[in-house]
Amino acid sequence: MKDFKTTNFESLKEFYPYYLTEHQNSTSKLLHFIGTGFIILILIFALTTSTFQYLWFIPLVGYGFAWVGHFFFEKNKPATFKHPFYSLASDFIMFFDILRGKVKI
Repeated sequence: MKDFKTTNFESLKEFYPYYLTEHQNSTSKLLHFIGTGFIILILIFALTTSTFQYLWFIPLVGYGFAWVGHFFFEKNKPATFKHPFYSLASDFIMFFDILRGKVKI
């Protein structure tokens, strides 16, 4: 596993391997997966039923599951504190990598 001495990333492709090192605990990865799955479901539900007030739950659900994973299981600070956009994109990449079996829970 690569040792990241810097946290200055110039691309998402460069950031994602670092993101994975911050998500090694199986319970934390499962919580991220569940939270991201709920985000997708909330988004689909809100858009298909035109009940846009439910979109306010997206940050609560997304951050709630992820932060429980980080603070209680991973024992680290979420990467979103320093790299919010790369972290958000990486969360969805990890979600689909888990579905494809590229990342194990």
